[in-house]
Order: sequence, then C-alpha cells, then structure tokens
Amino acid sequence: MEILLKIFGEGKDLNALQMSCRGIVIFFVALVLIRISGLVPVIVCCFVIVLMHRSIGWLIASYKGFGRFIEGEKILLFKNGSFLKENMKRALVCEEDLMQGVRKSALTEDMEKIDKVFMERNGDISAIRK
Repeated sequence: MEILLKIFGEGKDLNALQMSCRGIVIFFVALVLIRISGLVPVIVCCFVIVLMHRSIGWLIASYKGFGRFIEGEKILLFKNGSFLKENMKRALVCEEDLMQGVRKSALTEDMEKIDKVFMERNGDISAIRK
C-alpha cells in the first residue's frame, strides 16, 4: 500500500512523476474502454461528460441560487461558546471532527478563543477567532 501511495501520491500535493503515473493509468483505462465499446461512443460520452461538467460549473459561478442548490450552504456548528447539536447532526459531524477542523484552521484547541465554526460548502470545517 505504501508503494502505491509513493507512486500515485495522495491528496492535492502531487509531484510531476505522481501526476504522470496517474495519467498513464487513466490512458490505459480509456484504451480498454475504447477497445471494448468502440471509438466513437466513448469519445461522444467523454465529450458529453466534459460539457456537462463545464456547464454546471458555469451555472454555479453565474447563479447564486443554482450554486446553493447544487453545493448547499455553509452550516453553523458552534456559536456563543456552545456546539449546535442539531446542525452537527445535519452536517454529519461529531465534536471530534469539529475540533479537528478548529485545530487545522484556527491552530488552537481553546474554544474560548473561537467565535464561530462552520461546515463550508465544500465539506471543510473552518473556525473564526474572536
């Protein structure tokens, strides 16, 4: 497993070799799909997927309501010194998940220094200091 992580990387911080290895794998997967189903249907399908991705991205960037519908809204998880349990249930996070986000974004474990904590639209937990 460690060898695969070194070859393909993990997360967003990838070097050129790791990106190249991922590209090679995707190339062979695409080649197999093309051989199985024929060239034209696979190319058309890939084009449609790319077109849909770009269109939805454009709609999210252009229309606030559409972005809210697709990606949701930020959820307030902590305010006035207390955890908001109902919102935490809705966001599917526990106190430890919240604390992990606070440590990562505010660089503290002292909740008295924290004003609010949010679950952002992308799933990250962010904290606002007092």
